[in-house]
Amino acid sequence: MSRRESKVLQVASLARVEGEGALHLRLHDGEVAEARLKIYEPPRFFEAFLRGRAHTEPPDLTSRVCGICPVAYQMSACRAIEDACGIVVDGQLAGLRRLLYCGEWIESQTLHIYLLHAPDFLGADSVIDLARTHRAHVERGLALKQTGNALMELLGGRAIHPVNVRLGGFHRVPARSELRPLAERLKRARDDAEATLSWVAGFEFPDAGIDTALLALVEPGVYAIASGAPTAMAAPSTAGLPADSDRALATRTFPLAAFPDHVIETQVPHSTALHALLDGERHLTGTLARYALSGRWLPPDVRQAARQAGLGDPREGAVCRNPFRSIVVRAVEVLYAVGEALRLIDAYEPPPRPYLDVPPRAGTGHGATEAPRGLLYHRYRLDAAGTVTDASLVPPTAQNQAAIEQDLRRTVQERLSTGSHPSDAELTALCERVIRNHDPCISCSTHFLDLTVARG
Repeated sequence: MSRRESKVLQVASLARVEGEGALHLRLHDGEVAEARLKIYEPPRFFEAFLRGRAHTEPPDLTSRVCGICPVAYQMSACRAIEDACGIVVDGQLAGLRRLLYCGEWIESQTLHIYLLHAPDFLGADSVIDLARTHRAHVERGLALKQTGNALMELLGGRAIHPVNVRLGGFHRVPARSELRPLAERLKRARDDAEATLSWVAGFEFPDAGIDTALLALVEPGVYAIASGAPTAMAAPSTAGLPADSDRALATRTFPLAAFPDHVIETQVPHSTALHALLDGERHLTGTLARYALSGRWLPPDVRQAARQAGLGDPREGAVCRNPFRSIVVRAVEVLYAVGEALRLIDAYEPPPRPYLDVPPRAGTGHGATEAPRGLLYHRYRLDAAGTVTDASLVPPTAQNQAAIEQDLRRTVQERLSTGSHPSDAELTALCERVIRNHDPCISCSTHFLDLTVARG
């Protein structure tokens, strides 16, 4: 492209995605003038139709927001309503919730690694093509994903939109004897998870770094999944460092009840999804943020595996800000979730009751958990009868969208600055990879962009 040429890459539709979206990229005089990730699916009105519902209903209703991460929505809803009602679920019931969440992490992160992301690194158009050249790897990924599904089926009643979760706990809790077969299966899955980490660590990764703040729940002493306080790590530029800095920076923590004061959602013209900024700046939540903020509390064997995979030691301040290497961090999280599930099963004793009573009361409750894609926040206001009078849901993709757009601008600009003249097809493929690195709910398999080019 000449220095005076203008070009618009207009991606009309993203197919096979969780939701509906498009991409608009405008180049002018060798510069990226605009990059917009457009989400145009019709509003689903979940916050509106939650109003007027009984306080017992949001866990089941909100699980329908996402078929891939229903547990995240259930757990965030439960925690928010229990907070409003003054109930704290702990002990074995909290352990069972974490175990169920481990199942979701295993199946969702494995799905992304094998079916969506790995083909980018191996020159395959899809997982179907990948299976022709790497059949054993794909079969291993499917077996690992099925182990996560089995955990969700046993504890949740089914793998998609679990029906066994309720306020205060579960409708039914398993006997120890029911968990034993799962433990044996998880032991085999641990070998598969270790092999997965070794496999993806061998991929070739472009040099890259995202210059945004990182936000995740932090619960000192454990790798946060189902609880914790929102904690932000500063962007490298605030400390005068390059975007790909591999060192930890200053962090700040704020109460969960203050989340709406720090993470502000606004409407943007090109998207029906709200954009969110953290104290006025772009931020990224999800795998990279969790590893940066909580990686020091991973078990020693998982930290050692992460070091061998080239991620450094998080106890020494190592941070991965390269979105292309997010596939490696996801594999670390799968390995952790398998081991954590085994630990929880080994320590399990059936609680006296499957749930705690959660009587209604007037109040406002806040809840957040770590979905595979990032921090998911819920807020509910209840009246004295337990009727929901107001609801707010802030999903990870809404928080990450501005950071993804920034990463698109940066990556394409770096490619143009090399002096090369990438074709439209090459730019399209590059943008696809950038989007998939972040695993947003509108991202899916390879070569999903329907590209048209307008020249001026």
